[in-house]
Amino acid sequence: MGFITILGVRTEGRSERMTSDKYILDAAGNPQKADLETWAKWFETTDRHLAEDKIGYVRVSTVFLGLDHSFFGGKPLLFETMIFGGNNDQYQARYPTKEEALAGHEFALEAVKSGQEIEEGEVNE
Repeated sequence: MGFITILGVRTEGRSERMTSDKYILDAAGNPQKADLETWAKWFETTDRHLAEDKIGYVRVSTVFLGLDHSFFGGKPLLFETMIFGGNNDQYQARYPTKEEALAGHEFALEAVKSGQEIEEGEVNE
C-alpha cells in the first residue's frame, strides 16, 4: 500500500476513493478523470479560466473547477460561472460540460450588460 500526504495528513490505502472526483482537461479541453498526483501537478500549472469579462467594475468568470461539485450524484459538475460585483454579485452556476459553461457565461454576461437581475435558481438552459 502506498502513502499519500494531503494537506499535511498522511493517508494509507485510500487512493482509489480519492481519485474518483478529480479531473484534468486533456489537450482538446475535455475533462478526464485523474489520480491525485496527476491532478495536483496539473492543477498547479494550468490556467483554468475558460472565459472572463469585465463590464465596468463587474466581472464575469467561468472556470474549470477540477473537482466534481455534484455532491449528491448525477453528472459531474466541473465548470462554474460566477459574477463578482453589481446587482448579481456572487451569482454562481455549475455545469457538467464546457459547452454548457460557455453558454452560461454568455447568459451571465448578457444579464450584467442589460442590468437584468437573475432570479435565484435561474440558469441558462
